[in-house]
Amino acid sequence: MRFTILIILLITLTTYIKQRTVEQVPEIVQPVTMIVKDTIVQPPVAPSFLAGAEHINTGATGPQELLAFAKTLIGTPYRYASVDPAIGFDCSGFITYVFNHFKIAVPRSSIDFTNVERQVELADAKPGDLVLFTGTDSTIRLVGHMGIIASKENGEVHFIHSTSGKAYGVTISPLAKYYLSRFVKLIRIFPQNDIGN
Repeated sequence: MRFTILIILLITLTTYIKQRTVEQVPEIVQPVTMIVKDTIVQPPVAPSFLAGAEHINTGATGPQELLAFAKTLIGTPYRYASVDPAIGFDCSGFITYVFNHFKIAVPRSSIDFTNVERQVELADAKPGDLVLFTGTDSTIRLVGHMGIIASKENGEVHFIHSTSGKAYGVTISPLAKYYLSRFVKLIRIFPQNDIGN
């Protein structure tokens, strides 16, 4: 009888310990690898940008390398508050994803770029500079949209961004009248862009 009770207690205790162990081990979620336009895209490790910081450390990454990767995401749909290429990006989600791909920490929201790095004149724009705009209501002069300067040829500036407008996703747009009316500032984050100035 004692032996039977001992066996029952041991089985109960073993079952209890196994359940507690399983409950206490957090589920491990594996990042999803996806293919975008015949390119395998690994999810970036998300470094964290310290709130209030004014400097973005680009390390050894250059603006052309960053832009080449950003262009592989053209056509990714717009999705508010997302940094996931499988479902889409908002404007700052796109910027975050592109920079995090190179393990470069940046602010998560467009308004948080307002006082980061240094402002340069639009006439001095270079590929890799960040362009900041108001939201769709240009009378509210706070940053609400952003993109990366993609090219500047014959004085015409183009930028890559994720838009909720007609293109509804990642696209390259000219910095024309509509966006100029919303223009807030241009910021330089790549030290390579200062060479030759």
